[in-house]
Amino acid sequence: MTTSVFPNCQLLYTCCPRPLLLNRTPGSTSSNRRRLTLAVTATTRAMEAERKNDDGALKKGIAEFYDESSGMWEDIWGDHMHHGFYDPNSTVSVSDHRAAQIRMIDEALRFAGLSEDPTKGPKSVVDVGCGIGGSSRYLARKYGAKCQGITLSPVQAQRANALAAAQGLADKASFQVADALEQPFPDGQFDLVWSMESGEHMPDKAKFVNELVRVAAPGATIIIVTWCHRDLAPSEEALQPWEKELLNKICKSYYLPAWCSTADYVKLLESLSLQDIKTADWSPYVAPFWPAVIRSALTWKGLTSLLQSGLKTIKGALAMPRMMEGFKKDLIKFAIITCQKPE
Repeated sequence: MTTSVFPNCQLLYTCCPRPLLLNRTPGSTSSNRRRLTLAVTATTRAMEAERKNDDGALKKGIAEFYDESSGMWEDIWGDHMHHGFYDPNSTVSVSDHRAAQIRMIDEALRFAGLSEDPTKGPKSVVDVGCGIGGSSRYLARKYGAKCQGITLSPVQAQRANALAAAQGLADKASFQVADALEQPFPDGQFDLVWSMESGEHMPDKAKFVNELVRVAAPGATIIIVTWCHRDLAPSEEALQPWEKELLNKICKSYYLPAWCSTADYVKLLESLSLQDIKTADWSPYVAPFWPAVIRSALTWKGLTSLLQSGLKTIKGALAMPRMMEGFKKDLIKFAIITCQKPE
């Protein structure tokens, strides 16, 4: 299909059952305009309804995926549902992996320039895509901060609140079911906006970033740790066909929309006048993670937990070698992006 410089006209032709036939008789210009306007409006509404249906199906898939898999993950890996930060040449055990997950949090805070001094750290934190609340509870203990987490998974929110209560942190860490693209918080509420491996699930990256910025207080720090595809070379307009094919297969298993690059995030942040934007590719520091997850899944405990957890979790487990392939071929990047909201 050729690309039109008038996208609505192109869509009008392709989306209607047949081409719209315009009256060519004298004096019919006004009537033609009305018909064209009505047709374009109807097409636009239909596309918007389809997009909303797609987004709804994606949210439902994400919620069900984590409803099914979170218990198994906690049982084997603990309450931090994200990569660990490793020495690239390390050979580590499961206990080391749990320490590496804590190290990931500390390294992200250090990269963003946040103080280790509890008296100088953030006091209000939003954890966007909070899992079962591991990061929030850690930040609450580290800084004495009040943390609020959001997730699409009711199972995760319930478990996160239960763990906070069991650990004596119910007054510091609370969790609810909410959409990261429509956060239930007022403008400028948080001095740390934390998103640890949730950005990859967002179907509208611009709206996602806008919401992170909206809820950030003036002077707040925003930390995004997420999977991205590689940055495109100046001569490239898109990824290679094999790269798109591999990412599409991963998307189907993990309920991911289209991927973006680290450079895409930087452009979004620059468009909103964020300051001190920094990025890094931490792929070498998470390299031991996926082989370790596969090894844990192949243990007796891992296999029995996997079979009990449901079809969506099994599909995710079967996609793990594809994630490893993407990392090894430098297609998938584990990116950290941090910035400051202007005072």
